[in-house]
Amino acid sequence: MNCIVAVDENWGIGYKNELLVSIPADMKLFREKTTGNIIIMGRKTLESFPNGLPLKNRVNIMLTKSGETSGNGEIVVHSVEEAVAEAGKYEDKEVYVIGGASIYEQFLPYVDKAYVTKIDHAYQADTYFPNLDQNDEWEMTEESEEQTYFDLVYTFCVYERKTN
Repeated sequence: MNCIVAVDENWGIGYKNELLVSIPADMKLFREKTTGNIIIMGRKTLESFPNGLPLKNRVNIMLTKSGETSGNGEIVVHSVEEAVAEAGKYEDKEVYVIGGASIYEQFLPYVDKAYVTKIDHAYQADTYFPNLDQNDEWEMTEESEEQTYFDLVYTFCVYERKTN
């Protein structure tokens, strides 16, 4: 299982249920990785999409505590185990956990690879991704050259869970 996330220099990921910043190259990477695959998200993440609709050309799995559903084609589950079982039905597809913060935390034990866009800027944030640089179970295995979008500097990184 994979996760994909954009973080600021404090590992912030969002503020008031919005992304901290929208970088076209990061959005392109997200589309390239997730299109044709499975995405797992929380209800608030789904609601943050345009018109609150599931993303096209992906299997959208939404984890929620309540019985809520938008009725727009997402698969609704109520536990991490149920989400993992549902994703397991698609053996030919990759699974990407896409947020929000509590979903990332709940699924991190199942994740082997994290695609992290690191933005060299500190934003006002109210949600965070676990800092993988401070986690002994993870190591950065790839880092792109620095990229820029206007005055923002960012890099694309891949972290992999260390094997014992």
